[in-house]
Amino acid sequence: MPDRPEVTAVEIARLAGVGRAAVSNWRRRHADFPRPVGGTDSSPTFALDEVADWLRGQGKIAELPLLERVWQLLETLRDPAGHPAAPLVQAGAVLLLLHRDPDRWPALAGEPDTRLATALPRALADTATRTLGDGAAALRLPALFGSTQLDLARLLAELAAADDAGAPGAYERLLTRYAEANTRQLSPTPPEAAELLAAVAGAPATVLDPATGLGAVLLALPSTTGRYGQDVDRVTGALAGLRLALRTPATDPGPLPVEVRAGDALRADGYPGDTFEAVLCQPPYNERDWGHDELQFDARWPGGLVPPRGESELAWLLHCLAHTRPGGLTALLLPPTVAGRRAGRRVRAELLRSGALRAVVALPAGAAPPYGVPLHLWVLRAPRPGDDFRQVLLLDASSASLAAASSISSASFVSSASPSSSFPAADAGEGGRDKVDWAQLRRTVLDTWRAFDLAAREGLPLPADRPGVHRTMAAIDLLDDETDLSPARHVPPASPVGGAAELAHLSGRLTELLAGLAAPASLLPQPAEAGEPAGVPGVPGVAGAAGAAGASVVTVGELVRSGALEVHSSGSGAPTRPAGADPAGTPVLTDQDLVAGHGPSAVLDPAGTAGSSAGDVRVRPGDVLVPALGGGVARVVRPGSPLAGAALGRQLHLLRPDPTALDPDFLAGQFRSTAATRRAASHASTTARLDIRRVELPRLPLTEQRALGAAFARLDTFDTTLQQAAALARTLTQALTDALATGTRPAGG
Repeated sequence: MPDRPEVTAVEIARLAGVGRAAVSNWRRRHADFPRPVGGTDSSPTFALDEVADWLRGQGKIAELPLLERVWQLLETLRDPAGHPAAPLVQAGAVLLLLHRDPDRWPALAGEPDTRLATALPRALADTATRTLGDGAAALRLPALFGSTQLDLARLLAELAAADDAGAPGAYERLLTRYAEANTRQLSPTPPEAAELLAAVAGAPATVLDPATGLGAVLLALPSTTGRYGQDVDRVTGALAGLRLALRTPATDPGPLPVEVRAGDALRADGYPGDTFEAVLCQPPYNERDWGHDELQFDARWPGGLVPPRGESELAWLLHCLAHTRPGGLTALLLPPTVAGRRAGRRVRAELLRSGALRAVVALPAGAAPPYGVPLHLWVLRAPRPGDDFRQVLLLDASSASLAAASSISSASFVSSASPSSSFPAADAGEGGRDKVDWAQLRRTVLDTWRAFDLAAREGLPLPADRPGVHRTMAAIDLLDDETDLSPARHVPPASPVGGAAELAHLSGRLTELLAGLAAPASLLPQPAEAGEPAGVPGVPGVAGAAGAAGASVVTVGELVRSGALEVHSSGSGAPTRPAGADPAGTPVLTDQDLVAGHGPSAVLDPAGTAGSSAGDVRVRPGDVLVPALGGGVARVVRPGSPLAGAALGRQLHLLRPDPTALDPDFLAGQFRSTAATRRAASHASTTARLDIRRVELPRLPLTEQRALGAAFARLDTFDTTLQQAAALARTLTQALTDALATGTRPAGG
């Protein structure tokens, strides 16, 4: 391993807040740029201290962020032949000492390195044993620390002191960095999905997660709950155990009811014969080699019914159920194909006959990885003797279903919007990690499940079915040749948007919008005679900029240098999390939001902005927003717009004109034109990226800019109204189609 921290070109770019191409340019243009000290010809590495000195000398950074210094020391400690996360275990042990024994570190820090090299490992082992009991052995802490490890401990103490959440917050930041760098190996369950699993379970005294990963599901439970886990990767399990201990109040006496064992839960069950009040899990999917052949006679399979080779998810489900106490709850996040694949029909039928299966909930795409798949939440109760309850709740909580069931929520937004000040409503059926309305999803799932579960346990009447959302079915009615448990297959469609009054309202609003579009001559510039410049409607005698003879041009770059315009480019943008995770958080606008024409779909993640300037720029009225990929989209932010106050997400340019020199509507209109952006676009790949500073604008007096800007604004209003009318027409057409298909005769039909 290297004797001092090294960084790649990508990491240098992150330090300086630039793209990787900028680092390549620095290497070519600056003879004093540090020389590579390792790596390969295609991916060289550089000494971190030399790079930091050079960046400071060039004025590109003031000081290397503390988190980056810690991370680079962790990279230095990493053994290329070992586990990439092994140094994080040592870091977690140091932070655990700072968390549980905060008074011990100052005394240790004053020791000389020769004594600290053995005293610190002893202190870490002592704290880990008192906190985790026998689980401390899984950390495999060294008995002797080297100089780099001691430097790391000192930096970790600084990082914990600088973090508002102390040592637990510092560890979360390090684990987030690790997960982001290893996305192919790790797919952590998002905290919102983990919290939903925990909320479905209620308040169990003991919980097992046999596929713990980094411990997201167990972390969603109270620290008073006995939390037990297992992970096939020993180091990952150790990280999860440390994470759980760090997120437990320091005042809780040890050993804590926390344990994460290593091993393959199916082949080498870490808790043989043990049962828990709840088992919560997001197991690995599509495993072909899960142990089918060697587990033919395993006691976990009910009635000797072995899950088929291609149904690893059902094997995990039965494993979880086998570890659940009678009457206890099992909840798993599973792919939607598990509900209907023919190979698993016999296992699904057995779960119905035994009364174990209680609910299947369809979640929206983006709720948990893989984010493009609308996962299902399966909820089971381990059968108790004498329990003859045989009903199943089928709940379709996908975003499309909820939108349809909530009458005309999206249509009413469109119909009440002002074309000049609002964006069209986003398609409620679209999936995506940042588009899950977690508040609504939790409310729908938990309210429905709790009412159903209470009725099942107390013998009360079952909740009434809600078309388009949920339905309760007798298990025997689901037993057929397919035994398909997909909620969408059984939940009746929502009543169409189609009370007569609602349909009449939609029709009236559509008529109103179309009437405003019926006379385009009053909204659009009139065609010019041959050889004459195009006129601006409502402003007689003013020519369009493109037709102004001899008009000179000025580039955006020149306007920036003159002070008439500010340009802020977001690059990868501020770090975000789904809006439902923090409804009161700072909204973040992305290029997709801007192109789709709706408001911000995410909020700022404060943890990701610590020590950086990401998210510092806020949108304000008068700004012009342009996506980095161009595409003829440019929007002026109006007073009262939902975009005002938002931070910049990925792939956006924000242009802030001096109103005494540039008219915002004129500027936006020029960016929407084909000619102005085509010349400034880079076509080096299949995607045309806009080089914002090369865009040319006609040099016109402010009065003429305002006249043209007014025309551009009217064109934008026409286009927005047209989009709203199209969206409303689709809603009305679908509502009438549904009404006719279900036998409802629309008014006037």
